[in-house]
Amino acid sequence: MDINKAPKFEKIFNKTMNSKLIHEGIVYIEDTNGDFSWCKGYGGKEIDSSLLMASITKLFTTACILILQEQGKLSLNNKISEFIDKDTLSGLHIYKSKEYSFELFISDLLFQVSGLPDKFEEKKNSTKRKVINQDFPFSFGELLHWTKELKPHFAPRTKGKAYYSDINFDLLGEIIEKVNGTTLAEAYQQLIFIPLRLEHTYLPQSEEDFVPNIYYKDQVLKRPKFICSCRASGGAVTTAREMMIFIKAFYGGKLFNKEIFDALTYYKKLQITMGPICYGGGFMRIALGGLLMPFMEKGDLLGHSGSTGSFAFYYPQKDLFFVGDVNQFANPALPIRLSMQLATGVK
Repeated sequence: MDINKAPKFEKIFNKTMNSKLIHEGIVYIEDTNGDFSWCKGYGGKEIDSSLLMASITKLFTTACILILQEQGKLSLNNKISEFIDKDTLSGLHIYKSKEYSFELFISDLLFQVSGLPDKFEEKKNSTKRKVINQDFPFSFGELLHWTKELKPHFAPRTKGKAYYSDINFDLLGEIIEKVNGTTLAEAYQQLIFIPLRLEHTYLPQSEEDFVPNIYYKDQVLKRPKFICSCRASGGAVTTAREMMIFIKAFYGGKLFNKEIFDALTYYKKLQITMGPICYGGGFMRIALGGLLMPFMEKGDLLGHSGSTGSFAFYYPQKDLFFVGDVNQFANPALPIRLSMQLATGVK
């Protein structure tokens, strides 16, 4: 890549930071070998500042599942009822009077094709609406109870259907604990943090652990109880520097054999509220080009974004990685839009 594109990245970054919604931000861009590296912060945010990963945590959960599969401890073809008590699962997925709770596979969760509803986003009493006004903890058992009160959207593995739901990854977190014989935080440490030497990435366990504040419009939200409860679907904390190390390892084969991506790159478009995002086996795909960018060279961004403004994407067509955070809970499209704009800055 032409290093003269750095000024274009800076222009895009500066324009984005001019948004009235954004109070702080960080963007870090590198190629695989680090021959090209560009980073800029705003509002006091720097490359080693703590940031909330939110749903980028799902990539860490995905990595653990793939590592455990490589170790022969589970298979994506295992039913989740092999790891989670049937009494716990009973009533979780009843669609058109038929129960599918015991017919769910690990792969259904990973690919977001279980059809399970999402308590975080759905209904007027969603946890997203509630957490804007107050901090509160919740247990996995409570999350299951709330999910059972909602209606699934389709039968598992319905052709052409995918629905983004946090509960899919919360269930995967429970499976990781069962199979690894540790807490999820210990599994992350053992399988990811130690091998990659990540010293400032962690899953908060209590209010004593540092949890970055979140912006909702102009309001500063301090929500440690809620973040500690999110766990496998959105509870981890990191820095831009260490998120770059992780995303390179995830797609570069340092954590698991990257040949597994041959089986993970079957993408389905998510619900309409998720915009242009499609989902594969544990990660997002955002297609570039098309009607929105008619002059853009075709390609894809692979990775994940978070509802609090975080993003970590790989642009394989140009061998570039984009990570960062705009820390704004009011508009989850912001990190997606910024990532796509940064990609258009590459020739």
